[in-house]
Amino acid sequence: MNDRSAHRVGRPLDEQAARDRAAQVSVLGNPDTLRVLSAIVSEVPIGDVPVELALDAGVVDAALTSLRMTGLIRDSDGVTTPTVDAWVRFGRLLASESIQPAAPAPAATALPPGVATIVSDLAYRFNSTFSRETVASYVAQSFLLLSQRARVREHLLTMTARYAADRLDALATAQGLSLRDTPEVLFVCVQNAGRSQMAGAFLRHLSGGKVHVRTAGSSPAETSHPRVEVALAEVGVELWGEFPKPLTEDVVRAADYVITMGCGDACPVFPGRRYMEWDLADPLELDDQGLRVVRDDIRRRVLGLLVELSIEPQDASR
Repeated sequence: MNDRSAHRVGRPLDEQAARDRAAQVSVLGNPDTLRVLSAIVSEVPIGDVPVELALDAGVVDAALTSLRMTGLIRDSDGVTTPTVDAWVRFGRLLASESIQPAAPAPAATALPPGVATIVSDLAYRFNSTFSRETVASYVAQSFLLLSQRARVREHLLTMTARYAADRLDALATAQGLSLRDTPEVLFVCVQNAGRSQMAGAFLRHLSGGKVHVRTAGSSPAETSHPRVEVALAEVGVELWGEFPKPLTEDVVRAADYVITMGCGDACPVFPGRRYMEWDLADPLELDDQGLRVVRDDIRRRVLGLLVELSIEPQDASR
């Protein structure tokens, strides 16, 4: 296998998939239809859409018919909602805001020499996507965000490299510079050391890699908690080197699904994303048995999410 094929993010479309996708793209090439889908995503009641968009009722009805025929909306119990295809393939079309790279970090901030090495490595990795200046800005900001809370600084540079790379990857996805045909799911809790890490671990495990997962915290802890790793190991799931990461706008913009857990309104809301709130107790405030109850509840919710995403769970019997 050559280096180029090793970095592929998917396989070419088969003939039927290409026809289905082309039909969806054709439908959304009509501005009125795209606006109607954006209204549905924004949870505007169907009966209010003509007034909300100042469109003739017949135009809205025609748009709804097109969206249904191409599998971009569905009707259930009298409610019309976007399908997974709408969220994952076209959700970011509905965002009206422009997406800009992060502002440069303060010039006066002293950074360790190792940061320059990270910049060089990531500038090479993202050379066809971002300028070296943008990469340097993200690396510096990522180092500063992590260093504000890191109690043990031994692995700070390694974490900085991973965090900055993930944020740059998220920015590329949000800007449409990196194309994936897999759902992007972001889990957000307060500390990013319990609920969100467990949810991310379960989704990676049960999806068999068919979902791209990120996690973050509105007020991240200094370090991951060993009790979470132990509780997951009991059911055969690994954390794969997770560490608490601050929530940033770039990872929210890159997500198709944003699932929050007890962090209130700390997560910014952007059009074209599917937002869900999972009401879960903080397992790190509970004893071991209470932590296991939350763990099992998270697993159940992740299985439900996979059903919504039309992904067959792997190893669901555990």
